[in-house]
Amino acid sequence: MRVAVVQHDIVWEDKDANFTRLAPRIEQAAATGADLVVLTEMFSTGFSMRTDVIAEPAGGPSSQFLVDRAAAHGVWVCGSCPEVHDGSERPHNTLVLAGPDGTVHRYRKLHRFAYGGEDRSFAAGDERVTVDVEGLRVSLFVCYDLRFADDWWALAPDTDVYVCVANWPDTRRSHWSALLRARAIENQAYVVGGNRVGQGGKLAYVGDSAIVDPLGEVLAGGAGGEALLVADVTAERVAEVRADLPFLADR
Repeated sequence: MRVAVVQHDIVWEDKDANFTRLAPRIEQAAATGADLVVLTEMFSTGFSMRTDVIAEPAGGPSSQFLVDRAAAHGVWVCGSCPEVHDGSERPHNTLVLAGPDGTVHRYRKLHRFAYGGEDRSFAAGDERVTVDVEGLRVSLFVCYDLRFADDWWALAPDTDVYVCVANWPDTRRSHWSALLRARAIENQAYVVGGNRVGQGGKLAYVGDSAIVDPLGEVLAGGAGGEALLVADVTAERVAEVRADLPFLADR
């Protein structure tokens, strides 16, 4: 399976502007032969806590944008957005994964970033999610989840590829890069990290998106500006690494 990460800037709280900017970027990613296109956390709004302004129902404009792009290009597309679930008072930071056949899967961020006030504005998810994407087992996470290894460990036996979308600021950029590689090494699986660039909510973002292999080697990476990262990932490589180095059995 070929994975493409769209490392992009975000226009603050302006969904239509972001849809306009991202549509050609997704088309460009699909043109590389990608099967899965990864956007960022809160791709349509930025990491805003003004949920009275940005929240939308499940199946609202942000997730519909992903569904439409997936169908238009025959690819899987994912990114997170603020969705209200089952009439809850607060939205969830929801990673929406849309398939080319109209299939939609949702992962609701487990760990809210209290340091930034996310716990006051968003509800917490309560379920880990793994999806079969083109024959690979893909587990979904959002930004701050990267710091909580036990959730990643729990899914490792049934995961070939982890996807983590983020708005991770430049002040802790070394943590982001180190944790992406650590999650890949300790779980012997691919890790795909998609992070934004630019300015938003008084914070700066430099990307450092990466596609990391099961031994912790960076197959594709980008920092600084908007970029497109592409790499091929296979279930066979995960199985090979785990057979050669059967570390998971010792947990």
